[in-house]
This record gives sequence, C-alpha cells and structure tokens, in this order.
Amino acid sequence: MASDHVDVLIVGAGLSGVGAACHLRRNCPDKTYAVLEARGAIGGTWDLFRYPGIRSDSDMFTLGYSFKPWTDPKAIADGDSIRRYVRETAREYGVEEHIRFHHRVVRAEWDSASARWTVHAHRDDTGEDVVLTCAFLFTCSGYYRYDAGYTPDFPGAERFTGELVHPQHWPEDLDHTGKRVVVIGSGATAVTLVPAMAERAGHVTMLQRSPTYVIALPSRDAVADALRRWLPAKAAYPVVRWKNVLLGTANFQLSRRAPKLVRSLLLRAARGRLPAGYDVDRHFSPRYDPWDQRLCVVPDGDLFDAVRAGRASVVTDTVDTFTERGVRLGSGEELPADVVVTATGLNLLALGGMTLAVDGVDVDLARTVAYKGMMLSGVPNFAMTIGYTNASWTLKADLVATYTCRLLRHLDATGQQLVTPVAPRSGQLEPLIDLKSGYVLRSVDTLPRQGGRAPWRLYQNYARDVLLMKRGRLVDEGIRFSGPPRPPVPAPPEPRSPDRGSTTRTAEGEHRAQVRLPRRDRRGHRRRQRDR
Repeated sequence: MASDHVDVLIVGAGLSGVGAACHLRRNCPDKTYAVLEARGAIGGTWDLFRYPGIRSDSDMFTLGYSFKPWTDPKAIADGDSIRRYVRETAREYGVEEHIRFHHRVVRAEWDSASARWTVHAHRDDTGEDVVLTCAFLFTCSGYYRYDAGYTPDFPGAERFTGELVHPQHWPEDLDHTGKRVVVIGSGATAVTLVPAMAERAGHVTMLQRSPTYVIALPSRDAVADALRRWLPAKAAYPVVRWKNVLLGTANFQLSRRAPKLVRSLLLRAARGRLPAGYDVDRHFSPRYDPWDQRLCVVPDGDLFDAVRAGRASVVTDTVDTFTERGVRLGSGEELPADVVVTATGLNLLALGGMTLAVDGVDVDLARTVAYKGMMLSGVPNFAMTIGYTNASWTLKADLVATYTCRLLRHLDATGQQLVTPVAPRSGQLEPLIDLKSGYVLRSVDTLPRQGGRAPWRLYQNYARDVLLMKRGRLVDEGIRFSGPPRPPVPAPPEPRSPDRGSTTRTAEGEHRAQVRLPRRDRRGHRRRQRDR
C-alpha cells in the first residue's frame, strides 16, 4: 500500500477540480497538493458525456474560469470545446503533473490529534489500494454518479428489438442515420439530443411525461463580439461575465417575484418559434413555476427549428410498455422506433460516493448543515464544491476555491491548524438543493441541509456571495478556528545605555536606534522583559 502526504488533497479533475488546483497555484503557491481522479482523463462531465450535440446549458463567459478568459466565438459551447478549455487550463498552470488518474476515493478519516486526514483510494487500473494523508481535503466530484445514469423500470423493455441507450453511456458505434428515434425525457439532455439527432435521423420524437420551460438564446454573445473588436480578451471577459451574471440574476429574481409574468413571456416566445396553431400549452407549458426546475436553453432555437421543419416532434404522454417495435403510450398509441434513448436523468451521489469519519465516528451527511454551501458542520478542514442551480456551476466553484485559499492563508497567519463549521443553534433546516427536479427529489434526503439564514443559507445570488466569500469576514458565528498557538515572538535586546539614546548592534549586524524611555517606563519595560 502506497502512502503520501500533501497539504491539500483535491478529489476530482473536472471543471471545478482543475479550477481549485489553479486557485491554489495562484493564491497559495507554497502549498503542496495532489488531485485524485477516478477516471483516466481530465474533464469530468465534459469527458464522460459523448452523446450527439453535447454542449453547455450556461454561457461560457460564466461557465469559464474567472482567471482564464473564454475566447471561442460561441458563448454556448459544445462538449469538445469545453473539454479542450479545461485541459488547456490544467496545462497552463502545471496541474496535469499533480493529477493521479484511476484513483477512486472510497473513505476519508479525520484525526484531531494529528490534525490530518487519512484518505483511502482504490486504483481501478491496477487493483491497488492507496493511502494518502493531507491537512485539508477538498472534494470537487460533483453530486451525481458517474458510473450509472437513472433509468426507470420500463415495462417490456427486454422485448424491444431495437437499440436502447442512456446518454451517460453513449455507444461509439451507434449509427442513427435514417432511423426512427424516440428520446424519452424533457430536460437539458433531451432538448440537446433531439435537434442534434434530427440532422441525420429519419425522424426524432421527444416523448415527455410533462413539459419543461424551453428558452432560445443566441449561440454567440453580441456584446462579447463587439467588445473583442476593441478590447483585449482579459479586459472584455470580466465585462461580459458580469453582464451575463446580472442578467441571469435578474431573470431568476423576476421569476420568483412574478412567476405568472415570466411564464407568459416564455410561452409567448415559444409560440413565436413554432408553427401556427401548435399546441404550446400541452407541450411547452409546465405545471410548475419558472426556476422551480432549471430552464432548458436551446442555442439559436434549434429544437424549435427542428419541430417547425418536421424533422422532430414532441409527444406528451406516459409510457405504458415497450413493444418489439417501439413504445406504446398510456393513450394506446404506439410510437415506432429503431432507437430509444432514455434521457431520464441522473442519480445523485454526494462526495463521489466516499464516506467520511471524524475521530472514529462516521459522518451522516443528512445530519450535517452546510456552511456557506461549501463546508459541513462538525467536519474539520474540509470543503466541497456544489455549483449554483440557477446559474453556471463555475461561478460558485470559483468562489469556493477562493474562499478555501483565504482559509488556508488565515490558518498559516494565525498558526492554527483546524477550521470547523458548527451548526446553527436553532431554526428550521431545509434541503441543500431547492430544485424540484426528479433527480433531486429522489435523493434529497441523503444530502446535507441548509439553515434559514446566513452563513448557513444558500441564496443562489452570485453578487451577494462575492461580497460574502471574497470580501466577508472569515471569523463568524458559524465557524471555529483552533490549534496550537503561535510561538512567542522573541523579545528585543536590552539597550546598553537606558539613560540616553544609543545604538545597539543586533545579532544580524543591523543597527537599530534605541528610543530613550522615561524612568518609570524603563522599570516597567525591564519587568516585562523578565516576565517573558
């Protein structure tokens, strides 16, 4: 069993893990670190998902890192471009050489006596068990299972003679050219797959149990294109980033305060892009309010264009059973299919499936309370990255990494070793993730909770969090710093001539002027020196 020690151990080499390592290099260059990645490549989600049309559902000016401008012309980027961006960033900051691939972390144990974590990992490529230790553990592994997506138990699925695939495990050799495709689902993956597959398929049907809000946005940012003509990338990037942050925040706040208005605007926009007389109320009007679940973004309205052109269609119904030739619906209609894609969601998995223990006692995540959305009550020297649900993941990931670096510098400056969040003494606790999406509701009881007020509450507000995490106080009621005190500072040497100013040579040979003190003060000064 191999063993190693670093100051900071990062779990995950995806978008947030690489970003965390870069922040360490920028803000805590004296810290040693390693990155453990369960898979064999950099990129996380953007390396795992390879289905047709895979792309971001946030603009890249906010999904990109704060310290590395996004320079590609497309604001809504494809998966290959995002993967190249993450790898390029890792290469620029020397992170690649610190990544240990095929290391799946299974358990981490904190010991207060030694003030360190012992981390147990399994190497999937060699079968070896590896043990590492660190002073601070930083998990950047997302919150869903990488090895298995969610697929409901569809009756009769074993009878289907066509190809049945899940987007999380897309076959490289799948050819859908000219075939009849049914995509089951209505979320971000489904609305991405349908127009992409419709370019070559005979016809694509999006079969949804209930609709989702779909909004068309330009794939290019006109403001960014204009600014790039006059400004360097490093100057234009933060301007566009903040513009998009503020627009996204305004959209979210308006949705919360006037959901009926936002709903009517979204449905009106959909009607304008679909054929006259299209049943928008049935197929694009959800039962919930905007932002109870994430809005689905379609760049340049590609989903609407595919429906308008007749290459794709939307059916809102339930699955009764699979048949040999397709899917029979609750209404009795049968959808013929050569390929069925189950774009039915993800399985949540906190901390990448690893377990935590503090001083020999296993941590029950559901009984912990998140501090600033990034640390857990009662768990020392630990941080986790969970992005925003109403904005891009990386906006929050950047703030978490920045705040973690602030904590590390504070520990060094004060000579302390431990930083431990504490739960609020009273008040109602709520789920950490407040979305009503199916993948959240299925597993929300296994996740940490959040409190009713700061610093235990998530406000889903980037501008507010910038003030809280980049500029706010490190010491507050929700956190405790502890550890051995700093060594006492050596007393200055006694002056040779206390009655008048003199010059004394220090041990280093430097000359310092000694200030003449009043007699009373000189006696007190000598007593303090003896006490020290």
